[in-house]
Amino acid sequence: MRKISQQGIEEETAIDITPLIDIVFIMLIFFIVTATFVKEPGTTVDKPTALTADPKPRANILIAIDSTDGVWVDRRRIDPRAVKPSIERLLSENPNGSVIIQADNKSTNEALVLVMDAAREAGVANVAISALEE
Repeated sequence: MRKISQQGIEEETAIDITPLIDIVFIMLIFFIVTATFVKEPGTTVDKPTALTADPKPRANILIAIDSTDGVWVDRRRIDPRAVKPSIERLLSENPNGSVIIQADNKSTNEALVLVMDAAREAGVANVAISALEE
């Protein structure tokens, strides 16, 4: 932007946007650091409802069982025999972790018990089954 002074001399004027860029970067870093990351098991599960459902604010290890008894951990379908090693790996990253199993309404009890047993064999003390509140 050019401006002509009273003496007839042409002067260069500019707007300094450095503070604006600094503020934008600081806000970006703030939002990235404070963002909440939601863990998902990797498949959609039609959860059963329960009268005694307790909300669990922090679920460290999510395991889903779909309607065809497929087991999902970290957005990957795994073989039911690989549930225990998968839980042990995730538990090594977070030793105080708890397991929450999201079983579909159409899944069998056999698949649920298999996953619960694998979690207990892996050394997890807190195993919960996810349900919707009525």
